[in-house]
Amino acid sequence: MMNSQMMLNLNRNAQKMNNTQLQLATGKKINKPSDDPVGITYALRYRAELASNEQYQKNVDSAISWLEFNDTVLDQAGSVLQKVRELSVQAATGSNPQSALDSIKEEMSQLKEQLVDIANSTLNGKYVFNGQEYDKKPYDFASNINGILDPSVYNGSTDSGSIQYTVGDGVQLSINVTGNDVFGSGQDSVFMLMDRLNDALSKGEYGKISDELGNIDSRMDQILSTRAEVGAKTNRIELLQGRLGDLEVNLTELQAKTEDANYAELIMLSKIQENIYNASLSAGARIIQPSLVDFLR
Repeated sequence: MMNSQMMLNLNRNAQKMNNTQLQLATGKKINKPSDDPVGITYALRYRAELASNEQYQKNVDSAISWLEFNDTVLDQAGSVLQKVRELSVQAATGSNPQSALDSIKEEMSQLKEQLVDIANSTLNGKYVFNGQEYDKKPYDFASNINGILDPSVYNGSTDSGSIQYTVGDGVQLSINVTGNDVFGSGQDSVFMLMDRLNDALSKGEYGKISDELGNIDSRMDQILSTRAEVGAKTNRIELLQGRLGDLEVNLTELQAKTEDANYAELIMLSKIQENIYNASLSAGARIIQPSLVDFLR
């Protein structure tokens, strides 16, 4: 009975020391579910929430990149339209000879091509102004033998689908603007407007050139309004980005409190358990000294 009890105590002390050394080696106080059945459920929950939070942060980063690119492209489109307006004001002056109007028309044609390039802008291989059909070119104009864009090829509208990014638990945000919202559609599109301007310039119709100034201003106002909308979405998503960062810190702290080992405490505990184990070995050696021969004597 004494030998059995001694072996039981030795094994118990050795197991405690082994568990402490395992925690020191792994840096975790939960190495298997039986170490802390309740704690492991919290630890797994924190891990799942951290993984979800990491994906939300990636989505937020992508959304911010998309919105910032949209703002840059809209700024470029606004600059082109501002130049178009300046040329239109210059051309509307009745004292311009036809040669001057022809020169303005040539510059207008170049500005239109620049605007088409802007409208077909891509980010990571996706057309930003064609809604959910981002793999299709939204403004596919062709050029005739004179190099002039043929508006008849343009289909008149872009996809109006909304691209939703999941940026939080149950939180979705539309991050795209459609080409119709920015450049208009059909006869009201900025491209048709520029075609009408070019036609009026080639014919020297000053009144028609002047009549288009209001349409140009309307398109410019629409671009400014869209930029304001993009800016508001960017501000909101940056707030979400900060919130997700704070949540990551909180979850990481909770996970550390649940899983991570306290090295200072474990080092002291390990030394104590080592001393206890050595003492039990020493005591056990004295207990098992008598043999069966000693009893037979």
